[in-house]
Amino acid sequence: MTSMSRARVARRIAAGAAYGGGGIGLVGAAAVGVVLAEVRMARTAVGNGSGGGRVPTADGRYGDDGYGGAGEPPLRLTMLGDSTAAGQGVHRAAQTPGALLASGLAAVAERPVELTNVALPGAQSDDLDRQVALVLGTGAAVPDVCVIMIGANDVTRRMPPTRSVRHLSAAVRRLRTAGAEVVVGTCPDLGTIEPVRQPLRWLARRASRQLAAAQTIGTVEQGGRTVSLGDLLGPEFAANPRELFGPDNYHPSAEGYATAAMAVLPTVCAALGLWPADEERPDVTRREGFLPVARAAAEAAAEAGTEVTAAMPTGPRGPWALLKRRRRQQVEPPAPAFPPDPASEEARSRARTTE
Repeated sequence: MTSMSRARVARRIAAGAAYGGGGIGLVGAAAVGVVLAEVRMARTAVGNGSGGGRVPTADGRYGDDGYGGAGEPPLRLTMLGDSTAAGQGVHRAAQTPGALLASGLAAVAERPVELTNVALPGAQSDDLDRQVALVLGTGAAVPDVCVIMIGANDVTRRMPPTRSVRHLSAAVRRLRTAGAEVVVGTCPDLGTIEPVRQPLRWLARRASRQLAAAQTIGTVEQGGRTVSLGDLLGPEFAANPRELFGPDNYHPSAEGYATAAMAVLPTVCAALGLWPADEERPDVTRREGFLPVARAAAEAAAEAGTEVTAAMPTGPRGPWALLKRRRRQQVEPPAPAFPPDPASEEARSRARTTE
């Protein structure tokens, strides 16, 4: 499928989400029988897809209170989404993407960062309504930045993409209206899951990229930024699946989450105005530039680690966006400077409650 074709499909899905349209199928009906047979085989190979087991609790404060901005309150980072945002598949809190991002953000900002994670393993996009209510309804201060990772379960459980994007767009809108910056890690490429065979592998990749592109349009139109998770943000994921997948062959390993965090961190910093000004200008040597938002979304979905953010409200072919291919920022496994406070622990516990 060409970039223009992917852009048209993404725009149709996003438009259906915005105007309450019905579901737009991601795969043809003729393929359903083959897909269902492959899904049964894949589930046998990778387990139930939720990768049961305890998710490490990483809530707490990261960074050194002795940073130069003494007296400034900690930055507030909140993670929302599914098992990828929660960090399922690793055994230590320091290995989760939230902890890695909090530690990296603290180093760049030279301020402590308070991390709260309300993501729920197994969640689909319709759970974002509950998660956002949890974030904004606890009486706590509004987060400075929220990172959302969602979409894989929408594809595997066949949620209509218009419905998926509608819930994500509503979540981004509510968080942005409250004053938080929002960065969305779009649907990962499920075609990279090693036990999945053809033709399901091809169909999963196509469905994942279509949803990722539509998520990008919906997010950017609500004032958020996106980073394509794609093959979990790097060719090394496809080249080394046994290293970058966790023990269940479904969720990322510690190395996989670190790779993802390295790609998402620059966008989180840019959203908070912490990135150098010269890095915000498009670099033609990295094929960055301004594009119609649907085309930017399609290109980002096809290349992991690509950022899309709003640029101009309108143009000859609708809204325009800035496509960025930022250099990844190295992140080191952290340790919380302080233990999680009881309020954060209570919120985390409520977030983990199965629907």
